[in-house]
Amino acid sequence: MRAYSEDFLTTDDGASLWHAILGERDSGRAPLVMCDGIGCSGYAFKHLIRHLAPRHTIVRWNYRGHGRSGLARDPRAIGLNEAATDLAAILDARGIERAVLVGHSIGVQVILEFHRRFPGRVLALIPICGTYGNPLDTFHETDIVKKILPFVVSTAERFPELSRGVTGAIMPSELAYQFANLVEVNRHLVRREDFEPYFSHLARMDPVAFLRMLEAAAAHTTRDHLPSIRVPTLIVAADSDGFTPYRLSEEMHAAIEKSELLTIFSGTHAAIIEQPEMIALRMERFLRERGPFMAQAA
Repeated sequence: MRAYSEDFLTTDDGASLWHAILGERDSGRAPLVMCDGIGCSGYAFKHLIRHLAPRHTIVRWNYRGHGRSGLARDPRAIGLNEAATDLAAILDARGIERAVLVGHSIGVQVILEFHRRFPGRVLALIPICGTYGNPLDTFHETDIVKKILPFVVSTAERFPELSRGVTGAIMPSELAYQFANLVEVNRHLVRREDFEPYFSHLARMDPVAFLRMLEAAAAHTTRDHLPSIRVPTLIVAADSDGFTPYRLSEEMHAAIEKSELLTIFSGTHAAIIEQPEMIALRMERFLRERGPFMAQAA
C-alpha cells in the first residue's frame, strides 16, 4: 500500500524537526532513511526516491535549520552530533527500531556518526558521494575553504542581515547556476529544474546556520570508526567528484570489511541526480543480495 504521512517532532532543546514517510508501507523490507547533504532539503534524492518508493518504505527528514525544520533555542546547537541524536528521536517517534541508512555528501558523515552512536539500529549503510570526515581538508583537493571558513563564519555572525541579503540575492541568480554548471556537475546529465530547488532553498536558509553546520562537519571525522563497521555497506562514488574526491571512497572501501564499491564514471558530486537509475538498480541488487544477512543481524 502506497502511503504518505508527515509530522513534526520537537526536541528537548526546542528544535522542530520535519519528517515524512512515503512509499510501500507493507513491503516487508527494512525502511530506507535518506540523509541529505548540507544546505539540502530532499531535492537530491528526488529521482532516487521515485525509483525506490514503489517497493520500499522511505523516511525523509530535514536537519535543524534546513527545509521545514527549525533551530533549537540555542541556534549554535547544530552539527553532526545533533543530527545523529535527532535521527534517533525521529525513528523512535515513528516506531522504527532498525533501518538502512542512505547518506549523500555530508549525509555520509551523519549516517556514519549514527552508526557509531547507535550501531544496533543500523541494518546497512549506503554512503553516496561523501567522506568519512573533515571534508574541507580535501574539498577540490585544497584546504583553502577550511582556512577562510572561520573568517566567513565570524563575519556572518556579526552581520546576519547583510549575510541573508547577499545569499538571498546570489543563490537564485543565473550566476550561481552557471558556476555550478561549469565546475560542479556534468551539464550533459543534469537539467536546470533539478538544481533550482537547491538554490532556492539556500536563498531562504539562514546563512549562519549553514556555516555553523559546515564548520561542525569540517571538524568531524569517523575515520577511526570505519574498521568497526560490520553491517552490509554499499559505497557509491563518482570518479569526477570535486567535493569529495574519489580516493576517499576507496579509503572507506578498504577500511570497512566486506563493503562494496560502485563507481559512477563521468559522475560528479551530483551523481545522485545525474545517474539515479544506475544507483537505484545497484541499491536494489545490494538490498536483495544482502537482505538475508540483514535479517539475521536484526
